[in-house]
Amino acid sequence: MADISPEQDLDLSFLYEIADGSDDFIVDSIGMFLEQSPDLLNTISNALNNQDWALAAQAAHKLKPNLGFFGMPISQATIQEVELACKAGGQNPTEIFEKFNQVNSMVSANLITLKEIKAEKEANL
Repeated sequence: MADISPEQDLDLSFLYEIADGSDDFIVDSIGMFLEQSPDLLNTISNALNNQDWALAAQAAHKLKPNLGFFGMPISQATIQEVELACKAGGQNPTEIFEKFNQVNSMVSANLITLKEIKAEKEANL
């Protein structure tokens, strides 16, 4: 997955479709994602570092639908793998960290793009 660029994992067509032209809805939705996702990523990271597999799995489970809503299928599928590996007791920590780092990298890059979109939409309100 190292050759996947963040742009390939960000498709906002669903968000725009349900927003039905409402920039307010887009701004609010992106705002919630920008508020929740970094916290969840930090929780997963800290839990993995502490080998708290249950907490990592729980936070990954909470992050997963957000990634789907924001059209990040690669990140969503990979965080699902992290969640399942953690639920299984973290039997291959190296692989779990590698997969989490892939997700973290892609989502972090997408957060920058989402901040830009949010700022652009807010300027039009």
